[in-house]
Amino acid sequence: MSRRFAYVLFCSLITVSLLVVPARGQGGKIIAEKIEWTWEVTPDHPRADLPNVLLLGDSITRNYFPTVTKELDGKANVYLFATSSAIGDSRLAPQLREFFTMESTHFRVIHFNNGMHGWGFTESEYKAAFPALIEALHTDDPQAKLIWANTTPVKKDNPEGATNVRIVARNDIAASIVKEEKIPIDDQHEVIHQHPDLYSDDVHPNETASAIQGKQVAAMIEKLL
Repeated sequence: MSRRFAYVLFCSLITVSLLVVPARGQGGKIIAEKIEWTWEVTPDHPRADLPNVLLLGDSITRNYFPTVTKELDGKANVYLFATSSAIGDSRLAPQLREFFTMESTHFRVIHFNNGMHGWGFTESEYKAAFPALIEALHTDDPQAKLIWANTTPVKKDNPEGATNVRIVARNDIAASIVKEEKIPIDDQHEVIHQHPDLYSDDVHPNETASAIQGKQVAAMIEKLL
């Protein structure tokens, strides 16, 4: 871990909480995970002469964030908002609104994904809820350019959660929606598909793979700066 990132991480706002009351998502369906969390990182000294970039996602996004920060050093101020709230979860939009209000910052580019949570929703519910995430981002930062990162494959299927069949189905759903919106796609699924040996567990790519991911993320963002 670089000294610069270590300092940024210590300046992070980290919120980890156990669910006491199950949250209700689209259609009143109860969504509950054992641990719910948000993780926010703000640059310690953002430069006024550089554009701001936001990575929005989950723990996988959080893992490639250091590489993106390094790759865009001197080119952009890189922020992170990661959460366990997923597409379809009624908590996601208010969390985003609170983050944008707290930061009071315009982002030139928002690179977004949130794929490894919310498996209690069906693919039909995921499809119905996906446009609301795009709408929330347009509302919170109307001038930001968006990039959608699709969901990475898992090393081992979890019958009660993420399976590769469901991930591909959701990626197809998301692709059809973002293409309509003319939002470019960062194919992170293909990145990890090419490196099936680079996992730290059944879900998360390891440090080497996360660095590969981060370099692709940074390259796509830089094109829109």
